[in-house]
Amino acid sequence: MASHSLPPLPKQRIIVGFGGTCLDYLAVVANFPKPDDKCRSRSMKMQGGGDAANTLTCAARLDLNPRLISKIADDMPGSSILRELEADGVDTSFLVVAKEGVTPFSYVIVDQKTNTRTCIFTPGHPPLQPDDLSPSNLEDAMRGASVVYFDGRLTYTAAFVAREAARRNIPILLDAEKKREGLYDILVLARYAVCAAKFPQAWTEAPTIGSALVSMLLRLPKLKFVIVTLGAMGCIMLERIDTEQPPTEEVDVDSLLRSLEQRKDNTVTAPICISSEVVSMRAEGIGTVHGKLFLGTAEKIPPSELIDTTGAGDAFIGAVLYGLCAEMPPEKMLPFAAKVAASCCRALGARTGLPQRTDLCLAPFLQDGCIHNTTKCASNISD
Repeated sequence: MASHSLPPLPKQRIIVGFGGTCLDYLAVVANFPKPDDKCRSRSMKMQGGGDAANTLTCAARLDLNPRLISKIADDMPGSSILRELEADGVDTSFLVVAKEGVTPFSYVIVDQKTNTRTCIFTPGHPPLQPDDLSPSNLEDAMRGASVVYFDGRLTYTAAFVAREAARRNIPILLDAEKKREGLYDILVLARYAVCAAKFPQAWTEAPTIGSALVSMLLRLPKLKFVIVTLGAMGCIMLERIDTEQPPTEEVDVDSLLRSLEQRKDNTVTAPICISSEVVSMRAEGIGTVHGKLFLGTAEKIPPSELIDTTGAGDAFIGAVLYGLCAEMPPEKMLPFAAKVAASCCRALGARTGLPQRTDLCLAPFLQDGCIHNTTKCASNISD
């Protein structure tokens, strides 16, 4: 039996997150209601939400030291959000509290028949503005930070904070969910990007995911890697690797991706990572990038255990932030992040199922020397 001794905590554990926090009202229904219909919920839950707040809650449970920059109002939902974040170990010292206003909230309808969730978001007011963040406050927030994460919202103020992080040479990770006005101002400063499935092609107008990832790295010279998350289909990551003597042979990126997909073993339930060698990847009509392509699988969750996918992407990013702090190679980071996301899906709400770093389910993914890039290693996990 494998030992469950954990490696030491990362030396650099302070991270900063900027973005949304809200209160989620979650209702589970047997079927999503039709127009002008009525239905009864099977269960109900009120819980803190918002991409940045969820991601930092995940990071806190993994024993990082997250600081949240966001805005709430001095009302009942705001007080509930504050208590919940503090209980999980998120530093709320940099959370702006408006004396007058409304805290953001969401209605989340979880459809048990289709295993989908529908979110209806109501923004709060007044929105977070650069004037809400004093220079000394920003200085304190970023002191000692190893990475600054942005959830892609409130882009005007986010760009202001991103420029401050860049001025201090702090790496930036951006969650790029959809095209938004002002998002480019953050993206151009980012070292890491985690994208929703449709974003790379929508932003680059490239014909395939592979060519879109190549296009992103060519357009964004600061970007070291880009990950596109695909839900139950796992994720794809393209990492730029600068070498003095780049490979002379070029490989079509779409052909390379298909070859990785052919190496998948669909009988393996645990998440694994399949990687290419360092190659020159060509996208027709776009250009060439030197680096590695990774295909990460998602955990195959039994239908009886799949409760709610709300916040799974936030959990994935929270685990990626841990992986960056721990200097995990992608072959280890991607399966770890997939495992954390799968844990999130086993409970109602974005935070209920988030694991602690010490949970036994994470031990095989944290152990030194275990890189989950082969079927053999994955089968050892389930033993």
